[in-house]
Amino acid sequence: MSSAVKKTGVKKVVLAYSGGLDTSAIIPWLKETYDNCEIIAFCADVGQGEEELVGLTEKALASGASECHIVDLKEEFVADYIYPTIATGAIYEGTYLLGTSMARPIIAKAQVEVARKVGADAVCHGCTGKGNDQVRFEGCFAALAPDLKVIAPWREWEMRSREDLLAYLAERGIKTSASATKIYSRDANAWHISHEGGELEDPWNEPSKGVWTLTVAPEDAPNEAEYVSLAIKNGRVTHVNDEALSPYAALMTLNDIAAKHGVGRIDITENRLVGMKSRGCYETPGGTVMFAGLRAIEELVLDKTSRTWREQIAAQMSHLVYDGRWFTPLCKSLIAASESLAESVNGDVVIKLYKGQATAVKKRSPNSLYSEAFATFGEDDVYDQKHAEGFIRLYSLASRIRALNTK
Repeated sequence: MSSAVKKTGVKKVVLAYSGGLDTSAIIPWLKETYDNCEIIAFCADVGQGEEELVGLTEKALASGASECHIVDLKEEFVADYIYPTIATGAIYEGTYLLGTSMARPIIAKAQVEVARKVGADAVCHGCTGKGNDQVRFEGCFAALAPDLKVIAPWREWEMRSREDLLAYLAERGIKTSASATKIYSRDANAWHISHEGGELEDPWNEPSKGVWTLTVAPEDAPNEAEYVSLAIKNGRVTHVNDEALSPYAALMTLNDIAAKHGVGRIDITENRLVGMKSRGCYETPGGTVMFAGLRAIEELVLDKTSRTWREQIAAQMSHLVYDGRWFTPLCKSLIAASESLAESVNGDVVIKLYKGQATAVKKRSPNSLYSEAFATFGEDDVYDQKHAEGFIRLYSLASRIRALNTK
């Protein structure tokens, strides 16, 4: 399956390497396709789990790479990508918490940094031509390193299936733990895990228990609710159950707590950037709790027009992140606007976890605009209800004039 005539012009390439079937085949393919090409494997640790990294360097070298760089990005990922995004309120198509999407820009940035460090003239990814990730990675490469050549094997080689890849590796005596019977395509990081393929390709099929790997089924979750408290400062979670934690540690703690209660499962059919629809099941337990906490404090501190503006920011940000446009002036502007609003998003919130639900049941903030004295249905001496008459008359003046003109 190797090319008859080797390509030239690439001396050293940094491959985004996971150790999975695709990238295991890419290493020998690159060596066979590009004359005298050196392959540097790069893996981003974004919290996918230690088990995914065990033996990765040895596997990369055995496949033909000359080096393997594993870069720890966990804290930076949560602090500089997840926290700014959730502060905007971004949720793609009303449901998806952007777990895969948020990880791509930091991975691409680190890949470029490794490429600069080793003096590479190309970068390579294993994204298919059907998905969103090819756009996300290559959009980041264009913004950060337009001089680097981008190699996308799935758009070049003749292989089209897992069986083809397995045969290709077997011919070259390269070991892989993958098999032709793999059911689901999964992507994991600190924020979430996604599941696609298998039975999920038919939207009439309910996901079986074999789909979910991170959370307990809500019906099997404890019959007693659990309460978790969050302290929030400037739109960021700083404490969980009164313990000061780094962004990554806070997320990991909430993942462990919420997963036990079946929190954070969604099953959606989304619009991919490339035009097709795809079905995915996502598990985002800790992130769901964080979202509930942030929105609860916002309810107290943001006035009507500020909240409307934050919702507009969220709508734009959700598409921007999903579409892979992180390193753009628009992204920088949206985050700046969100951070301005988040200056007052400070307070404490208690989230009730029960049978798949995360519900804010207590909330307080030093910046709260809620006043029981004004909002009470009982007798008060701070609000003169007669003032409402003039307000309503002015508020509806245009409608009144329009109606008079039509008589």
